[in-house]
Amino acid sequence: MNVLIVEDEIPAANRLSKLLQQLDNEIAILHQADSIETAVQYLLSSPGLDLIFMDIQLADGLSFDIFDQVEVKTPVIFTTAFDQYTLKAFKVNSIDYLLKPIDEKELEKALNKYHELHQKNTPDFSEKMMKLMQEMNIVKYKERLLIKRGQQLSYLKTGNTAYCFADGKLCYAVDFNGSKYLLENNLGQLEEQLQPSSFYRINRHLLVNIEAVKKVHTWLGGRLKLEITPGTTAETVVSRERVNGFKEWLGK
Repeated sequence: MNVLIVEDEIPAANRLSKLLQQLDNEIAILHQADSIETAVQYLLSSPGLDLIFMDIQLADGLSFDIFDQVEVKTPVIFTTAFDQYTLKAFKVNSIDYLLKPIDEKELEKALNKYHELHQKNTPDFSEKMMKLMQEMNIVKYKERLLIKRGQQLSYLKTGNTAYCFADGKLCYAVDFNGSKYLLENNLGQLEEQLQPSSFYRINRHLLVNIEAVKKVHTWLGGRLKLEITPGTTAETVVSRERVNGFKEWLGK
């Protein structure tokens, strides 16, 4: 079985390769691509793949973008450190997904699932893959936030957004110049719609851009307190249940 690994963290790619070959010595790792660009180049020039292991978050973006640039008919097993990617888009239609760090038993189950589907060679397998590709095309994150000013509408680019915060029933965005904008969305909606590698909701009231985080201090009860810029009157303490997720996000 010929396998492509798309993973931007070399230790993770090497570990996955080693686990695969321990589970099945007939697996051949044909290539390890570390970005969207290198994955696209390889897929355009190298047919004959049986299975792709693909990290969702790559250094140059989300791996979903690969499918906009090249037709991928090969079954895909996704890997991710952030389970929010899997809950909606892939739960039903993916071949499988694995959370990092990859567990050997879970990897073996994913391979068995692939073999079962592949050996059946039924239309259901192709239909499943088509549905997966359709789901991928849906998973797009906002590039602009809709802003309401009186009777006028405008937008703020998400890359220029330092943080968003809730004030009662209203939700605002603040850009890196400190300007505040009233948004149409609530904070819960924004948490789902903004790029997870860039934005993290630290508590009920505040969603921050990684670029706005200047310092992180340990705080009472094992929590963390952030210094962000521009400054805000919103609470910047990471809630206790979000501390571990915040640390993973910060160190990605």
